[in-house]
Amino acid sequence: MDNKKNERLLFLKEQLDFFQQIGAEYFPSALTSDSPAAQPYRAAQRTRNTGRSEDTNHQLEVFASLEKTILSCKKCPLAAARTQAVPGEGNKKADLLFIGEGPGRDEDLQGKPFVGRAGQLLTKIIEAMKFTREDVYITNIVKCRPPQNRNPEPGEIEHCHPYLLQQIELIQPRTIVTLGKVAAEFFIPHMKSIGAVRGQFHLYRDIPLMPTYHPSYLIRQPGNRSLRKMVWEDMQKVMALLDGS
Repeated sequence: MDNKKNERLLFLKEQLDFFQQIGAEYFPSALTSDSPAAQPYRAAQRTRNTGRSEDTNHQLEVFASLEKTILSCKKCPLAAARTQAVPGEGNKKADLLFIGEGPGRDEDLQGKPFVGRAGQLLTKIIEAMKFTREDVYITNIVKCRPPQNRNPEPGEIEHCHPYLLQQIELIQPRTIVTLGKVAAEFFIPHMKSIGAVRGQFHLYRDIPLMPTYHPSYLIRQPGNRSLRKMVWEDMQKVMALLDGS
C-alpha cells in the first residue's frame, strides 16, 4: 500500500512540475479514464461513437485497409530507408486529431507516432487536457521517417498527404491541432511563422484547426517557459471549443 501511495505522490509531483512549467493556473483532478473531470468529454465521445453499427464497422474496415496500404507504400524514396511506416495511433472516431510532421527514430523503430522525448511531452499535454492518448488520434503529414529527422521535402509530402486527408475524412474530428511549422504550413500555405498563426483557429473543410509549437521545439528550449505557456493557452482554447460544441 505504501508503495502505491509513493508512486501516486511521485506522479502528482511530476504533473505539478509540468503544470508549473507551462504556466497553468490550476491542477486538474486525477487524469485517468474514470476521472470525474474527464466524464463530460467521455460521455460526448461515447455518444459520437455509438452511431449505426454498420457505419462504424465499415469505417473501421476502410481504416484498416488504409493502414495496410500505408505500411506497404513505396511511392517515395523515404520507403527505402525506413524500418517501418507509421500510419498513426488512437481513437479512429476521435474528436481531437493531432498532426505532426513525420516519424523520428523511435517512431520508426516502434511503428507508433510520438513515442520519443517529444512524444512523452505530447502525452503530458494530452493528459493535462484531461484526455488520454487512447481518446485522441495522433499522426503525421508523412508516414515514414525522413533521414536524420530532417523536414519532409515537398515531393515526399505530395506523395504522402492523400493518406492524411483520407484519415481526416474517416475520423471526422471536431478539431485538429497541428504541431510545428511543417504541419501548420500544409494547412495554412504562405504563413510567415508559427508565432503568426498560433493562438487562433483556422478552418480546414469547416473543421477548426489550431496550430501550435512542436513538442520537440519546446524540448530544445527548456528554459523558455513562455513557449510552454503559449502552447498551454492554445490547448485551453481547444478544450473550450470541445466543451462548448
